[in-house]
Amino acid sequence: MSELAQETIKKNITRMNKLQKRLRREVGSAIADYNMIEDGDRVMCCLSGGKDSYAMLDILLNLQQRAPIKFEIVAVNLDQKQPGFPEDVLPRYLDQVGVAYHILEKDTYSIVKEKIPEGKTTCSLCSRLRRGTLYGFAQRIGATKIALGHHRDDIIETMFLNMFYGGKMKAMPPKLLSDDGANMVIRPLAYCREKDIAEYAKLKEFPIIPCNLCGSQENLKRQAIKDMMKQWDKQHPGRIETIFTAMQNTAPSQGVDREQFDFVSLKRDPNAPMKGDVAEADLPAFDFLDISNSGHINLDEAAPDRGQRIDVVETFQP
Repeated sequence: MSELAQETIKKNITRMNKLQKRLRREVGSAIADYNMIEDGDRVMCCLSGGKDSYAMLDILLNLQQRAPIKFEIVAVNLDQKQPGFPEDVLPRYLDQVGVAYHILEKDTYSIVKEKIPEGKTTCSLCSRLRRGTLYGFAQRIGATKIALGHHRDDIIETMFLNMFYGGKMKAMPPKLLSDDGANMVIRPLAYCREKDIAEYAKLKEFPIIPCNLCGSQENLKRQAIKDMMKQWDKQHPGRIETIFTAMQNTAPSQGVDREQFDFVSLKRDPNAPMKGDVAEADLPAFDFLDISNSGHINLDEAAPDRGQRIDVVETFQP
């Protein structure tokens, strides 16, 4: 092996270790912040064969060895019978990793092709059918948590999709209770950047299975959002981080959603002392001569000694 090749391998290993530390730290923080995994949990990791789910499983297995709590990991893949799906790839990888796994077979592909007209995006129906199957299987194997590989970019993209096309301020929560209350969904990669995951997957050489087997056209709306975010990230570094931080710091009373805040019953307290935005101690001494009529009051004439009164300098009679 040439000296250049050895140097390249060394650099790749160093970079991979740095990325693993970063991803492990971010996943650990997300798990702690949202109490995603508890002692005794059985976590069902849903694998699609894409970079995100491979990275999620890899990092969770890594954390499992270091965590102060005990939890199980079971990997599950749903073979939806798309033409050309390489059935041997995931079992071979999971055997190498040494994790317990199940490969489910359910022909949702035929259902999607039957229900969705040719040329239309199939992703929405496909994901709903997949989710229903996985939810049911999680209960059968006693899984207490269902781990999905959605990352920070997915969460932000979903928020913009719902804003632009659905008229809702809605994203993907890092932790979600299913509508029937039977399943708890977690997203351990919620704090992780997609570009870090992509680089890590490449360095780890995960056996990626492309999501184009069904022949569905690309989800153009989501791709448009992705392009917008990539442009922002290039032109305004840090903007994506700020957006995600903003999503963690919502203020219902400063918005317009009447379901999130009771604006109708909001009343002022006439006896409340002045505080907050303007404190009484911060004001100059006021002694208005005439406030019976509308007028122009020059507040800039307040004296530094705070004792000079502020006069009504112009009165307007309608």
